[in-house]
Amino acid sequence: MAVRYDEVEVGTELPAQSFPVTRATLVRYAGASGDFNPIHWNEKFAVGVGLPDVIAHGMFTMAEAIRVVTDWTGDPGAVVEYGVRFTKPVVVPNDEAGAVIEVSGKVAKLLDDRRVQVDLLATSAGQKVLGMSRAVVQLA
Repeated sequence: MAVRYDEVEVGTELPAQSFPVTRATLVRYAGASGDFNPIHWNEKFAVGVGLPDVIAHGMFTMAEAIRVVTDWTGDPGAVVEYGVRFTKPVVVPNDEAGAVIEVSGKVAKLLDDRRVQVDLLATSAGQKVLGMSRAVVQLA
């Protein structure tokens, strides 16, 4: 069922989601994206360049966050603009649990042409990992 512009208002909350991330997830993403930077899979290298551990790809983190919007609309094509600032890395320990990216969103503005601005909050381990995470969405 498509979300209708007439049914949302400023403050409408999107269903929050949690996205688990393990080292295996990062290896699969590296293969799919072609980004084999060792900070995303090699703990010794990551620590050697000053990181606390292996970190998730920024674009992976960004993609997981927008899923809250695409799942809400039911149509990935409804996203007409999307941007973030990377504020903290998602640190992914080498264990069974890995890390979790927690994402919530709400309608921040009603725009012209049946579009809305959705602001997202993405955190991991209690720290905000994306700043100014905003999407413009075309609604029915």
